[in-house]
Amino acid sequence: MPMPVSPYRDLDRPPLSARALERALIVPGGLWRRLDLRAETESTNADATGAARDGEPEGLVVVAEWQDSGRGRLGRRWVSPPGAGLTLSVLLRPGDQAPQRSWPAVPRTRWGWLPLLTGVAVGEAVDRVAGLHATLKWPNDVLVRQPQPGGAMGRGAEGKCAGVLAEVAADAVVVGVGLNVTTRADELPPTDGLPATSLRLAGSSSADRDPLLRALLRGLAGWYGRWRAASGDAEECGLLAAYRGACATIDRMVSVQVPGGGAVTGRARTVDADGQLVIRREDGTEARVSAGDVLHVR
Repeated sequence: MPMPVSPYRDLDRPPLSARALERALIVPGGLWRRLDLRAETESTNADATGAARDGEPEGLVVVAEWQDSGRGRLGRRWVSPPGAGLTLSVLLRPGDQAPQRSWPAVPRTRWGWLPLLTGVAVGEAVDRVAGLHATLKWPNDVLVRQPQPGGAMGRGAEGKCAGVLAEVAADAVVVGVGLNVTTRADELPPTDGLPATSLRLAGSSSADRDPLLRALLRGLAGWYGRWRAASGDAEECGLLAAYRGACATIDRMVSVQVPGGGAVTGRARTVDADGQLVIRREDGTEARVSAGDVLHVR
């Protein structure tokens, strides 16, 4: 009788331990309240969105070893082999007051900062744990430099190792992250923009997903707490400065495909206090873009 096929047959990709992660992350006074670790699911964002609509409190983390219907921005699929990356979603309720934490409710007009905030936390975790210099492509893609031909590091082309997708579900926000950790070149999906990559392909000093996930969630909780305490004011809590400092789009020539069709082309001058990309066109006029698909022209 044939043995059943295990999704963890790759010894280079051991499964995450729910018990170890819960001990590390679900602590008194902490943001994270419940960890739902699944071997397989269609979409962690869909799982967390369903929980939000059922009244789940803030602080749920859904992690999947493998998902077969994950989505990125603009409806793109995000698929990763079992155990090759981190696929997770978190449930946040920024519109609720939290008197025990001295957090006021954040106006909905500022909720758009949450995917950018998450991008900062992912980039910092990659810097700290993987030993790679991560940058951000506005609004929320995480980039690392790939090796040059012949193995030289640090000056190769940019590659996308992670993406962030935020969705409003009733009075909650679900933020999803997909991060390629040990994904091999032949496992990466084709892209129509920057090439996809993984931390291992970029020369990561660590392929252990456990400390990477802990650093990501702790960093996200820290930034979220500061942002909540400032009523969502990104400038006051330091988030705006951190995002600008990590953003590889600023001072680049870009072409932004905006919702509804059309494109805005020019030099990305900065990211403003509302999280919008400020673009200076060739005629000297400026455009402020709140959403769109960015192409780094050069």
